[in-house]
Formats: sequence, structure tokens, C-alpha cells
Amino acid sequence: MNDLSSPPIAPRARKPDWIRVKAPTGKVVAETRELMRAKSLTTVCEEAACPNIGECWSKKHATVMILGDTCTRACAFCNVKTGMPRAVDPMEPAHVAEAAAAMGLQHIVITSVDRDDLPDGGASQFVKVIHAIRAANPTTTIEILTPDFRNKAQAAVESIVEARPDVYNHNLETVPRLYPTIRPGARYYASLRLLESVKRHDPSIFTKSGVMLGLGEERMEVHQVMDDMRSADIDFLTMGQYLQPTPRHAKVADFVTPKAFDAFAAIARAKGFLLVASSPLTRSSYHAGDDFAKMRAARETQLAKVRA
Repeated sequence: MNDLSSPPIAPRARKPDWIRVKAPTGKVVAETRELMRAKSLTTVCEEAACPNIGECWSKKHATVMILGDTCTRACAFCNVKTGMPRAVDPMEPAHVAEAAAAMGLQHIVITSVDRDDLPDGGASQFVKVIHAIRAANPTTTIEILTPDFRNKAQAAVESIVEARPDVYNHNLETVPRLYPTIRPGARYYASLRLLESVKRHDPSIFTKSGVMLGLGEERMEVHQVMDDMRSADIDFLTMGQYLQPTPRHAKVADFVTPKAFDAFAAIARAKGFLLVASSPLTRSSYHAGDDFAKMRAARETQLAKVRA
């Protein structure tokens, strides 16, 4: 049960036309689901009720969620269930690598639930998954989306950085003012420091972070988050519309228009991000493989200018 301390039930607002998507159907979608089940894997696509699941799964793209399907946190925006997680599956790294090979993935995104119950927050499982993928699929690029490793960050992040994922993603999710209600178990500046430490340990690893809009944030607050991210040398910013998963989750304060997302993207690019993805349906791993190729090309162009 996803216990959000029994907040008042907020009826879900009707979605505007630009946010509506088709339900996931088709042969390839079914094959992707069957493969995940066969390997005893969980996907954030399903657990977080991602609106892009139909499009992504029809292309055999899936974001694997390791360390189980139960989170030790209860964020007001998240549809993943909360409770006491099961023991870590020792076969999970091998199963992830096997699934990546079966799907022929050139780029894979690995995320996880928060595991505050584990001494290292689950960092060692990320390391094992990265090593397993590298051994079985050496040409597959790896993007990880980690929790904040609260009270464990330094050692946890260092161990993952040493495993050298291609992209290290950790989402700030929203503006600092909304953290007490939207992300109460986390700390805004701790998340910034986590991403900053990745760059400090290995500048070659791309860093990425995302925010949701429509939670009641002010425009200038979003601009300040962009500045904070650039101060932490974050390469890639994603921005998407928050959607209320159930009536017990945080209410949508407003639906941000595609035009407003474009305006935010223009400002973010001017602030110096290597890449910006900003639209109502943008999510952390949406078009991740294509975006990784764009980000790598943007860095090469940037380095060429410096050398010239």
C-alpha cells in the first residue's frame, strides 16, 4: 500500500488535449512485458504509470527499476508503492544484462526505488548491474537514475562513479520551496551536491537532472533551479508536466502549455546546458538513447571549439 499519511483525496483534473496519449497495445508491447516478467524484472514505466509506456515499449525501450518494487520513501508525486522492501535479488544484475541483450539495447536506463534500509542505500547493486551489462553487452551505453543515498551519499556515489556509467542522472524533481510537501524525505541541496560530486570525481561522465512542472512552482523559482544546476555543472536538463497518479497524490496545480515549456527550454539553453528536453510528456528516460547521442555530439562540438 502506498501510504502517503492519508492526505485528503484530491480529484484529478481533466487533462488537456496535448497531454493525452494512447494506451499501450500491440505485439511488441506484449513481448516487452513478457520479457520483463520472465526475467523477474520491474520497470519504472509500469510502477510510475508513465504516460509514454506505449510509445517506448513498442520500440523495445524499457527503464528497469532495480532493488525491488517497494520504496522506503513516500513522495507525494510518486506512484511506486511504499513499505518494507524485500531482500535484494542476487540474480538481478545478470537478469538485467540478459534483458538488455534480448532487447538489443544500444542504450539502457537503470533506476531504483529508495532503499534507506540498506547500509549503502543500494549503491552496490547499481555497481553490479553496470558490471554485468558491460560484460554481456560491451557496446551498450548505460544511464543510471539513482536515489539521493541520504546519509550515505559520499561513499555510495564514489563507488558508482568508479563503475563508470555513461550518464549519471538524479532528479531534483521540483523547486526548493515545495520539498517539504512534495519530496519530504529528501533535501534539495544534498541532491545538488550529489550531482556536483559526480563531476568532481569524473568529469567525463555526463550528468543529468529533471524537474516536474505544474506543482505550483513560480517561473523565477524554475529559473533559479536552472542556475543551481549549472553551478553544479549538470549537462542535461529534462522538464515535464506533473501528472497526478491517484487522488491521494499531490494535486496538479496547473497544466503548463507546450509554448511555456518551449520558453523554459530556450532559457535553459541560454544558461549553458549541453542538452535540454522540455515538453509536457518529457520524462527522465524518454528518448534517452537519442538524447545521449545528441549530448555526446554537443560535447564534441564544444571541445572542438575550445581546441580551435
